[in-house]
Amino acid sequence: QPQLVESGGGLVQPGGSLRLSCVVSGRTDSSRWVGWFRQAPGKEREFVSTTTWSGSNPTYALSVKDRFTISKDNAKNTAYLHMNSLQPEDTAVSYCALGSSYSTVDSGYAYWGQGPPVTVSS
Repeated sequence: QPQLVESGGGLVQPGGSLRLSCVVSGRTDSSRWVGWFRQAPGKEREFVSTTTWSGSNPTYALSVKDRFTISKDNAKNTAYLHMNSLQPEDTAVSYCALGSSYSTVDSGYAYWGQGPPVTVSS
């Protein structure tokens, strides 16, 4: 089954930037979409962004639009989430995921990464 290995989480100061990487192995043809979710302490997991591996069809949650950018390197089977202007409220465990169709809810994705933390604090 597909496996997703994430990296790039860590501590960043408010206003700073961070890039998450998600290396996918064994991606199937049905996994046309890659998504990013996050879960803040004590909160439900929420949608952040998604796009297709082929072409560019990005969608962003309103809370991160114009600050975060989803991208991918198809040759490396790697998806990225570039996070700019980070604020303390962005502190969360982040997840990349694979899905067969467009979705902004976690039930729309079948395979998940391990969820590295992003901590925004001074």
